Amino acid sequence: MTRQNLRDRIYDNLIQRIRSGAFGLDDRFVDVMVAAELGSSRMPARDALMRLATEGYLVPTTRGFVLPRLGPEEILEVFELRRLLEPRAAALAAQGITDAALAVMERAVTDGAAALAARDGPALFTASEIFRNAWLSVVSNRTLAQAIRRYFVQVQNVRLITMQQEEVLPVILAGQRSLLAAYRERDAVAAGDRMLCFVIEGEIAFRRTLTPA
Repeated sequence: MTRQNLRDRIYDNLIQRIRSGAFGLDDRFVDVMVAAELGSSRMPARDALMRLATEGYLVPTTRGFVLPRLGPEEILEVFELRRLLEPRAAALAAQGITDAALAVMERAVTDGAAALAARDGPALFTASEIFRNAWLSVVSNRTLAQAIRRYFVQVQNVRLITMQQEEVLPVILAGQRSLLAAYRERDAVAAGDRMLCFVIEGEIAFRRTLTPA
């Protein structure tokens, strides 16, 4: 296998794990460790990490690569992007939804409900990422979907913060159930409206973390 093929394989592995929420803000990516884990030499691993950094998924440091840590103003700017982009994407997803994607979202909501009952924030986080990836995978406008994927990590950062507020967890699950109902009906208007409400509720929850108790 060529160095480029190895790099692409490592890149695909890492980006799927990042998008699934498998890595946290305290995790560190070091090329030699990634290479050892995935059975490659150091340089393809470093090439893959540098590509992820160029695309905004990781940030290089003197001791490896980490997920980006955004300040409050940057996070609020991401919410502004989400309000503009995600309702349209959700509407397109409703139009193109497949039985397979619906099944994944159904399972994610079921798993999320179990996590909520157990007050298991990390499990709800994982279920939420699976739900998000499922509907985004059927958005017909690939440029729009890719634009949304570019701030995946930023969205994950916000969820890691807001999910520390116990009262936020049922709001997240309720929002996903509402979206799922619109997807079942293939109702593009309802999906767009509900996604906008979902994003606004997320922004409200984040702003609450900025207010001293």
